[in-house]
Amino acid sequence: MTQWNRPPALVALATVLAGCAGAPAPGETKARFGVQTVARDFRPVGAAPRLPKLSADSALDQYLRLAMLKQPRVAAAYYDWLATVEDITVARSLPDPQVTFQADIASAVTSIMPGLIKSFPGPGKRNARAGVAAATSRARYFAFESAVLQSAFAVKRAYYDLWFLNETIRINREALALLYDLEQAARAKNEVGTVTLQDIYRAQIEQARLQTQLANLDDFRAPLLARFKAALGLGVDEPNPPFPARLETTPLDLDTEGLLAAGFEANPRLRALEADVRVAQAALGLALKARLPDYSVGLMLNTRPTPMMARPKAGVTLPVWRDKIAAEIAAARAAKGAAAARLTSGQIDLALDFAEQSYQYRAATRNLSLLQGQLIPKARQSLEVARSGYLAGRIDFFNLIDAERTLLDFQLTEVSERTRREQVLARISLQILGVAPDSAPLLPREGSEPVLNP
Repeated sequence: MTQWNRPPALVALATVLAGCAGAPAPGETKARFGVQTVARDFRPVGAAPRLPKLSADSALDQYLRLAMLKQPRVAAAYYDWLATVEDITVARSLPDPQVTFQADIASAVTSIMPGLIKSFPGPGKRNARAGVAAATSRARYFAFESAVLQSAFAVKRAYYDLWFLNETIRINREALALLYDLEQAARAKNEVGTVTLQDIYRAQIEQARLQTQLANLDDFRAPLLARFKAALGLGVDEPNPPFPARLETTPLDLDTEGLLAAGFEANPRLRALEADVRVAQAALGLALKARLPDYSVGLMLNTRPTPMMARPKAGVTLPVWRDKIAAEIAAARAAKGAAAARLTSGQIDLALDFAEQSYQYRAATRNLSLLQGQLIPKARQSLEVARSGYLAGRIDFFNLIDAERTLLDFQLTEVSERTRREQVLARISLQILGVAPDSAPLLPREGSEPVLNP
């Protein structure tokens, strides 16, 4: 045991026990800067931001912004990401020092030895742990980005469903008004004895069918409005949102070359899977360092004698359990293989989804061109010819009703195809290509980082 001067020893011990802060790990500063950037828009000063006030004249982008800022699922993904950013600091920090106490007691206390022991992970272990935490944080950010885009897609899907419902109700009401006119024409012809009551009954049957259809459509508005409200993140105790007065389409040119390649670069689900591969790579690097020992150093002070005596201590772990180390490495390699396979599977799924949605877009576009350019104008002309022919007694009421049904079916199909195309465009834009709305609280888009093999 070495002699130790009391004042310098106490000063040194107090210095060691004072609060310390470690140096940021690689990627930690960037991750915290990313949090600060997103927080300025998403959660300034830790609280909910000022939300848009909606009216019927509000642009669709205002509805999207409200959903992205207020949707609880987005907030949950945001706080999950924040937690993983803090985990980087925890992972790269040294273990807490350990205060010890020892005394020698015989017939009396012969020594009192407080001490301090500090452990140090083996070379590179702290950086490896921080690398795992940083890669995990990156994956959680892309999960947050996916949640933001999913909230925008949910709003657009509910928005187009409501628009489809409103247009369907409008068209059916116009058809019902037309049927009232046709019934009056049938009554006039019946009064002069040129047709029987059968024509009037047929008109009334069609009216009853459309009236029931309209009642069902009006009733369906409530669940669709509830879905729209839920997509905006509004609670049950909040008032229903006003529905936009005009339809806004998704601007997207599907003829652009390299569109799928852009999706591979920007899709947040793929970026998250790429980040998962980097997590697995970092975890493998950490597992390989399990062969390295950890160290500890300490100092104990015997305060009984004068001058005070010091007892230095040092220790090293012995990584002797080779089967355990080999199992950790093998498990990390397997996890890396699984992450790489999931990434490949995600790329295949994205390409398939893009191909299917592109077909849906092209088919809807062709159908709309046929309906708007030929079928609806000709069906409207056919109805006018049939109506004139019926009044002139040249055709029967059955052909007149058939012409009315044909026009109604084409008009409803046109609305359905327009809705389908807009929903397909929204899906391609938001869920496949990862094109965020202008008001999205996200980091500026970066290029895809390469996945390396260690």
